[in-house]
Amino acid sequence: MGVTSGIVLFAVIWFMTFLCVIPVRLETQGDRGEIVPGTHAGSPEVHNLKRKAWITTGISVVIWGILASIILFELISVRDLDRWMFNRMEHREIVD
Repeated sequence: MGVTSGIVLFAVIWFMTFLCVIPVRLETQGDRGEIVPGTHAGSPEVHNLKRKAWITTGISVVIWGILASIILFELISVRDLDRWMFNRMEHREIVD
């Protein structure tokens, strides 16, 4: 895995984790009973995005470390995944 691949993998993990963390402990206008006219009751009132971004970064570093180790040390290869799921990459000899 190259540097660019590692950065892209981290970015994908970070954004997927962030989308899972955003709704945690979210207080909406409807929860507080202070609905601003012209907005939806489900609009966030207290979102704590900076704190959630730091939490996301911590979780993402751990997940990325695990996945990068698996990739770099070749604990699981593409051929292993194929053998377990699809069995399409079998070695076949070409006979003339």
